[in-house]
Parts: sequence; structure tokens; C-alpha cells
Amino acid sequence: EKVTLVVDGTRFTVNPQIFTAHPDTMLGRMFGPGREYNFTRPNEKGEYEIAEGISSAVFHTVLDYYKTGIINCPDGISIPDLRDTCDYLCINFDFNTIKCQDLSALLHELSNDGAHKQFDSYLEELILPIMVDSARKGERECHIVVLTDEDTVDWDEDHPPPMGEEYSQILYSSKLYRFFKYIENRDVAKAVLKERGLKNIRIGIEGYPTCKEKVKRRPGGRSEVIYNYVQRPFIQMSWEKEEGKSRHVDFQCVRSKSLTNLVTVGDDVSEDHEVIMHHPPQVDELDRL
Repeated sequence: EKVTLVVDGTRFTVNPQIFTAHPDTMLGRMFGPGREYNFTRPNEKGEYEIAEGISSAVFHTVLDYYKTGIINCPDGISIPDLRDTCDYLCINFDFNTIKCQDLSALLHELSNDGAHKQFDSYLEELILPIMVDSARKGERECHIVVLTDEDTVDWDEDHPPPMGEEYSQILYSSKLYRFFKYIENRDVAKAVLKERGLKNIRIGIEGYPTCKEKVKRRPGGRSEVIYNYVQRPFIQMSWEKEEGKSRHVDFQCVRSKSLTNLVTVGDDVSEDHEVIMHHPPQVDELDRL
């Protein structure tokens, strides 16, 4: 038996048994024992139109996996495109499967995979407990500064740092600190947090005051404390879907239907020309409850 696959306008005639040998892939399920129940049906010519958005050159490269178990990526094929195709076809993308000359691009994609898995564990073990603690206090967002295990924070109680730092949560983790040093890892972390439904996500590097460096005396006897700042990663996020939305009742001035210009309204307006200067207030959801 032979089947014809149409990808990007190119026809590939293959024996479906090469797909069924890999039942965990999309094509393996498509032509497996439950083939008659598959949603993908042949067209009027008996051909299967699949893999929309994937180039025929990349698909031709991926077919090697079903024949040899290895994808030898030739020059001219984009590793990110190859990665997207493997994800679409449910083919494992790892160093045992992919062989290519451009090791830099391959390792970059493997690093993205590793960063995704690593940040998932950091999120559950380190970050989520801090978020839950903030939520229990009625907060709707949190700002977490990641310090190393060796960092110490020693603030002067009488002269704390400028307003703002005291509302930050501190997380001591040298592992997470090293993870966030790379902008690529920060991008992966943002994607993970977005997948988990969080909003207003910001991840970057900022200066954080650790300890008092010196005290300056200002005219009038006022003292100013100079703090030592270190550059450390931070992560900020909100779990409210309508963050920043106004909740107050809005009143509006609306023009009367009987007058064309409110500026002309004065003492000489007749009683039958009533000017409406208010608008029914918008009802807040809490009022309905």
C-alpha cells in the first residue's frame, strides 16, 4: 500500500508502515490501527493534505526520522523551523534525534527546552510559595528580587532605603540568580508564566539596596543614608485579569436633546427646555452582588 501526502504543494508517496512503526508521532497515529476513525480524510484524489504551514524541504528532511530514526539536517534548513516541524509532528527533538553541522543553533533549541523544564521546577518550589503568601495578605501582584545565597540585607531602621524597596519580596537562590542572568532564559520564563495565566509580567535586572554604606549630613541637620546597590534579577507579575481597571462610578455630562449648544444655556432658558446634566451611573459588579 502506498499513500500520497501533500505538503506545501509537493507530493510525497510513501508506505504508511514507516509511520506506524512510530505510533507516538502524529503520522503514526494518523495511519495506525484507528485509521478509519481519524479526522484527517483524503481529498477527492485520495491524497492527504497535511502539515499546513510547513515547507516541503523541511518535511522531506523530517521523513528521514521514519526511515532511520535520525534527522540529518542539511545546510540551508533552519533549526527553529525544523524544531517547529518536530513539535507539530510529535517527534522528539533531542541530540539523539537531530544531527546537524550548526551546533550553536541546535544547542540553543536544546537550552530552551532545558530552561522551560528548569523554570517549571523553580516556579513550583521557590516562586509560588511567595505568591501564595502575598495573595493571603490581599495583594493582587508581587515583586520578587532574586538574591544570591551569599547576599545579606542590612537596612538602617531609622533611615530605610527610598520608598518602594520595602514592598519587594526577597528570594535567596543562587541557582535562580544564575538562571535569570541570561536574557534567553528570562524570555522562556515569561512564556511559562504567560502559559500559567499570569498578567503584567516583567523580568529583568535592577539595583537592589543591601546595606548602609555611609551617612551624609544635609543642611538643617537632616541626614541622608547612602546604600550599597547590587544588580540582581527581579520578577514581577499579577494574577488579576482586569489589572488597573477603574472600579469607581463614573458620571458624565450629557447634552440635552432639546438644545444644540450647552454654552447658550443661561437664565433665559424656558422651563420646557430642561437640560440633563447627569447620566445614570455605571453599576459596579459589587453593587449587583
